[in-house]
Amino acid sequence: MSIFASELIGTMILIIFGGGVVGGVVLKDSKAEGAGWVVITIAWGLAVTMAVYAVGNFSGAHINPAVTLGLAAAGEFPWAKVPLYVTAQMIGAFIGGVVVFFNYLPHWKKTEDQGAKLAVFSTDPAIRSPFSNLVSEMVGTFVLLMGLMFIGANEFTEGLNPLIVGALIVAIGMSLGGATGYAINPARDLGPRIAHALLPIPGKGGSDWGYSWIPVVGPILGGVYGALFYQAIFLGKFSISFWGLSAVMAVILVGAAKSELQKGTTTADKAERKVS
Repeated sequence: MSIFASELIGTMILIIFGGGVVGGVVLKDSKAEGAGWVVITIAWGLAVTMAVYAVGNFSGAHINPAVTLGLAAAGEFPWAKVPLYVTAQMIGAFIGGVVVFFNYLPHWKKTEDQGAKLAVFSTDPAIRSPFSNLVSEMVGTFVLLMGLMFIGANEFTEGLNPLIVGALIVAIGMSLGGATGYAINPARDLGPRIAHALLPIPGKGGSDWGYSWIPVVGPILGGVYGALFYQAIFLGKFSISFWGLSAVMAVILVGAAKSELQKGTTTADKAERKVS
């Protein structure tokens, strides 16, 4: 199997299982309707595990542009191969979204909630606050890349690594995913979002393009920084890229915190004025 086909199929498998569990939980009259967040996070972890088992021997199963870019930034992957990997991942994610659409054909008309339909394909925040949502995606993907490098630094029984990677995804989802639905993968969000926009889903509403940049930019920043951070702090390989991105991350974190604190102050001031 070619590297391109491997990344395409691996990412497609990821979305079939991952988008599929969301469809089962949120779409009306599904037997899994209302199963909840725990079921979703476990299934996403297993989705990654199955994708890695399927294509890991062929391409390394990046199945995520943030992983590809993070490894390239850390010097662990050739930049010349990045466009090939990312293109395959995007196409695979789109196809995966289409497969999920066909799997739940009778349920789209039964489901009136447009947000639920979109959630099958892409993420959205629990509280819409762009700066903070960006930080959440950065943090989740930072942990993802750090975790992947931790796992790679250890020796496991042959064939066990995909299960450990899947456990990492479950941990991220349960611990950090409640804020934005933890895309932590630009292809995972953007590919199926494009599918949502193009497919004839009854009563689907908009594809929320105003939010779509966050699960793309956040994972890229967080993933690249996670890989550089691991190399700098654990291996002592400090670089100009690490220090420059550290400054960028600090500005974003401070800006997000300041923005949220100002919102709280504004709300408190309004309440005080009403009382007085």
